[in-house]
Amino acid sequence: MENVTVLGAGSWGSALAQVLAENGHNTLVWTHRDEQADEINTLHKNGKYLPNIQLPETLVATSNLEEAILHSDIVVVAVPTKAIREVCSTMQPFMRNKKLFVHVSKGIEPDSLMRISEILTESLSPEAVEEIVVLSGPSHAEEVVLHHPTTITAACSNLDAAEKVQDLFMNNYFRVYTNDDVVGVELGGALKNVIALAAGISDGLNYGDNAKAALITRGLAEITRLGVKMGGNPFTFAGLTGMGDLIATCTSVHSRNWKAGNMLGKGLKLAEVLEEIGMVVEGVRTTKAAYQLSNRYDVPMPITTALFEILFNEKEPKVAVDELMIRMKKREIDLY
Repeated sequence: MENVTVLGAGSWGSALAQVLAENGHNTLVWTHRDEQADEINTLHKNGKYLPNIQLPETLVATSNLEEAILHSDIVVVAVPTKAIREVCSTMQPFMRNKKLFVHVSKGIEPDSLMRISEILTESLSPEAVEEIVVLSGPSHAEEVVLHHPTTITAACSNLDAAEKVQDLFMNNYFRVYTNDDVVGVELGGALKNVIALAAGISDGLNYGDNAKAALITRGLAEITRLGVKMGGNPFTFAGLTGMGDLIATCTSVHSRNWKAGNMLGKGLKLAEVLEEIGMVVEGVRTTKAAYQLSNRYDVPMPITTALFEILFNEKEPKVAVDELMIRMKKREIDLY
């Protein structure tokens, strides 16, 4: 049994906390909202994010960050990308010994263009970090809490640390593989949200299966081109955190990114979409970062560029699709 803290009580943080608690670990989940902590502790529910789900009675919540950090030597970071720096800054004074960090958020920081492991490394003192492991893959929280079979990847350059996380989470419905390609795993998990927004737009325009299959396939080509240029292993993008996560996020009604894209395709403006969904849509910020990365590394990413124009320059979705279709002809298979 390990003492584990999960930072963030959204749907994914809560689902992972459930896995850990059911695996017998002493699990404490932190939320910045007192009322949410009270709901988890007294009713064993998290109604906003996981309605109709009964959480384990052994799972405990707190809104006190100091208590959460002092609770364990293993910290699972499950807050949105935009909140990571602030949370790290707040918890730094409570870091009294090295901890194993497991991050499960999927995003890239615009402007700095840092991956989440890089943000954590920059935001925390070296004395506070034992290792940083990425946990990523095709994994909707709504299915994990129902014990539907789920398979994901723990990635770290130190495979001993990845295997420790593998042992921490793995059970008969939650299978974990290991990988040492942190760059590829993080980029695959972040960039698939961009393509999922585009897939939602395609569905919102009622373009059907042909169009979505093309988007997923050519989207994976974009992700792989950029990922390999940045140092990722091309085989990673054909695995769980690349193709696997891309398929799940582009085809599921559980996906916030697909939902947001679908609403954009039906004619809503971005501000209306974000207000309607009411939760973080990571793909919006990541689209800006991906567009910036494509320019920095001189990697052509036409789907990402079209989505950037829709989100930030108010281009009509149908116009953006038409322009994608009439681009200059080219060969299908790219050499990395």
